[in-house]
Amino acid sequence: MTRHDDGDVERTFAALPPAHGRGFAQTWWGQAWLTALEGTALDSAQLKTGRRLARAGAVGAMSVRPGRLTAVVRDRDRTPHRADVLLETLSPGQWDRFLDMTVERAGHVAALLDRDMPPHLVEDAADAGVELLPGLGDLEPTCDCGAWDHCGHTAALCYQVARLLDQDPFVLLLMRGRAESSLLDDLQTRGGTSHAEASTAESVDAAEAYAAGDILPPLPPLPELPVEPGAPPSLDTETPPAPGIDPAALEFLAARTAVEAYGLLRRALQGGADVELTSAQDAVRLAAGTPGLEITDRLAAGSGRGHGGLAAAVRAWRHGGTEGLSVLDEEWQPQDETLARARAALDSAWDTGERPELRARANRWTVVGAPVQLRLGRDGRWWPYRKERGRWQPAGGAAQDPATALASMTALASMTAPSSAEHSPGEGAL
Repeated sequence: MTRHDDGDVERTFAALPPAHGRGFAQTWWGQAWLTALEGTALDSAQLKTGRRLARAGAVGAMSVRPGRLTAVVRDRDRTPHRADVLLETLSPGQWDRFLDMTVERAGHVAALLDRDMPPHLVEDAADAGVELLPGLGDLEPTCDCGAWDHCGHTAALCYQVARLLDQDPFVLLLMRGRAESSLLDDLQTRGGTSHAEASTAESVDAAEAYAAGDILPPLPPLPELPVEPGAPPSLDTETPPAPGIDPAALEFLAARTAVEAYGLLRRALQGGADVELTSAQDAVRLAAGTPGLEITDRLAAGSGRGHGGLAAAVRAWRHGGTEGLSVLDEEWQPQDETLARARAALDSAWDTGERPELRARANRWTVVGAPVQLRLGRDGRWWPYRKERGRWQPAGGAAQDPATALASMTALASMTAPSSAEHSPGEGAL
């Protein structure tokens, strides 16, 4: 196998921690590396051994240089073995074609500077006759254990290198023969601008740039709303968390953040306005995500509501978001005009003598003889409430008129029962 080394460049990476409970590659290029490994190895049992050793943290510090990977891998009995994996480097002509192709596309340069490897870069390089990612059979293993094919030691090394590639695609470019600094210098030279030249280049007036905005192409259409919120990654690993870190709480918070982000995107695409939540409101929003008992305890304490108050607030949130919470928490005095419209709506909804008797206090109207209440929101809508175990609880969404809200209550069937509602000072018949 011919290798064209770029000097004596070498990078050494500290041993990675165990990888229990997670995949070895998250990026598409890391997964392509593993595909090359798993398609090359003839013995699947050795791959399983390599995965087990890598997950256990048996791979020591890894040396990466053009054409070669090296690390010491320890067996389960702690016996050390030197494992090497060889990969053919690119020829000078191939590097020239790759660099020429890359500088022609500013997005490729920006992606590399951002530690990214977009598929188009790899596809464009392949069109230029340069294969960046290894294919089946391109990874050549050697190990002092004497195996002629991939053994558990070289497989373990490859699995850990996939994790390195996730973090930095320049590791792959180094294996192919070029160090990061050398590659970036060549890109700048071919692009005609060095760092020093860029810093002294003539600036562009902001007003002129803005005035030329009308020659830009139109913005792309808005993205389609996904079917559902995305799922955050699992933190269920065997690695103990750092002191003060609660993985279950982090997982829950990430999941609820995904739901909230989905809602923000939906409202943005629909042209709706967003309301900034207070800390107390946000605690209720999080609790509405049905967290575990321990997290609920913390939210109940942090919100200052206690468990009973938080449960009622969650019901209000599910029925009406921030408006539902306001109706639960606020008691205010409606103007006479609002009360007059409400009386007219009630009178028109029932025949003479059939309307339930109501006693009013501020914006809260209680049905005489039944544990049912209506609350008027500041937006003019009516919210049904029901008394349960001595506490008024939200019982449904809002309606535009009190008669509709009252009719939505299943408790209406009991309104003909003898009067048992409690009346407070300040209540009056309506």
